[in-house]
Amino acid sequence: MRDKSAFSNFKEYKFMKMKQLSKLVLAVLFTGLLFSCNKNEELPAVDPTSNAAVNRWILDIMDEAYYWLGNLGNPMSEDASPEDYFEALLYRPTDRFSVIYPDYQELINSLNGISLDAGYEFILYRESSTSDKVFAEVSYIKKNSPASVVDLKRGDRITAINNREFTVNNFREILGLTEATYTLNYSRYSTTANQYQAKTDISLTPVQLSEDPNFLDTIYTINNQKIGYVIYHFFSPGPGNGSKQFDNEADAIFAKFKAAGVNNLIVDFRYNGGGFVSSAVNLASLIAPGVRNTDVFSKTKYNSFIMEQIPELRDVKTTFLAKNENLGNTLSGNRVYILTSNRTASASELIVNGLKPYMDVFLIGNTTTGKNVGSIPFEDEANPENKYGILPIVTQSFNSLDQSDYTTGFKPNVEALESAELLLPLGDINEQLLRKALAQITGTAPSGRILKSDRSDLGSSLDQKIRAGRMIEPSIIK
Repeated sequence: MRDKSAFSNFKEYKFMKMKQLSKLVLAVLFTGLLFSCNKNEELPAVDPTSNAAVNRWILDIMDEAYYWLGNLGNPMSEDASPEDYFEALLYRPTDRFSVIYPDYQELINSLNGISLDAGYEFILYRESSTSDKVFAEVSYIKKNSPASVVDLKRGDRITAINNREFTVNNFREILGLTEATYTLNYSRYSTTANQYQAKTDISLTPVQLSEDPNFLDTIYTINNQKIGYVIYHFFSPGPGNGSKQFDNEADAIFAKFKAAGVNNLIVDFRYNGGGFVSSAVNLASLIAPGVRNTDVFSKTKYNSFIMEQIPELRDVKTTFLAKNENLGNTLSGNRVYILTSNRTASASELIVNGLKPYMDVFLIGNTTTGKNVGSIPFEDEANPENKYGILPIVTQSFNSLDQSDYTTGFKPNVEALESAELLLPLGDINEQLLRKALAQITGTAPSGRILKSDRSDLGSSLDQKIRAGRMIEPSIIK
């Protein structure tokens, strides 16, 4: 690590894409107080298309912004691949989340839900503990996608792609075939036959798809209780370019809940791996009771070097938004029900932690991932030949009570594993996680045939998303 006392002229580099953290912080960052213009003056010039050019940029950023700066790893040779060079700097295993991506724009698109996609997500399961066969169970189908116009449903089992069956040894290779047009071989459970039955193969072609995180919302009236249910898949204000479309849609959903007299709220984060903090603040501001724009939602801490050099970053507080659509004061028992899984992470957990000082946050599902740290996407604006983007961990988040101890995840009040039952449509009152939430609210569980299952989770398409396990600070989008 370089001597920090040598950095007296902070000019050349800035935190990339910062826009909203605060007016004061913005002024500090854009007057150039963070990165030195003299860092590499002693180094010989290199080809801007070379690994050395990329790796010098990586080190400049990491040597100032990385949250675990005191544990920064030793740099490799400048000629190493940027992926290996970046990895060598990380504080493993504590840092589980910093990543490098070969194309910054694709990274930003992915964080906003835009990617090459056929339009469905799945979880991989081993057929049994004694079998090497693997299948992919469809978790949900995305709206306006290629998968939404064919006969594919939640709960279907994908057993092969292009007639190549999945096994524990080849499923990663076979899933790589889905980047172009492919044939999907699958089956569906028949309640009449009490078994899975093969369906006619379908062809899918991935497209550049913009996914909307506001997946489903509905209102149930059960035993005189008005229950609002919303499924929210990731945190993004909109599909890029400063759009607030997704945040505005969330506002409209809660306005509808409020107008209908909803007095219980269920928020489904089971597939939500995180995203932009700004949208987490927006959603939390629709839920927390009686909050004003002076009430603290979260606090952010940077590494000691940044906080020493920039006093304004020593006490960063993010406040709630004042929202007319806020539902908090009408919620029975001052409680919100949140559905979780082991893939509920980062910005989702930020909401859980941020709401806890203000209300009873009742969790149903599985223990969450455990991510209390945040990232900023960086690009090399000074070198257009460098297409790389990096997402290093640069912050740790706390709630208004200075609580941040959830690196092992939030444990549910009521445990429920989605894999323990055959999947029912999302929103069906007998679907396992929703059923358990409704039972807590009404005191009566919905009646219906519950089919048990025994499966071993091997991973999910969601795990491959750039947004999985990400908490992107609110000042990042162009």
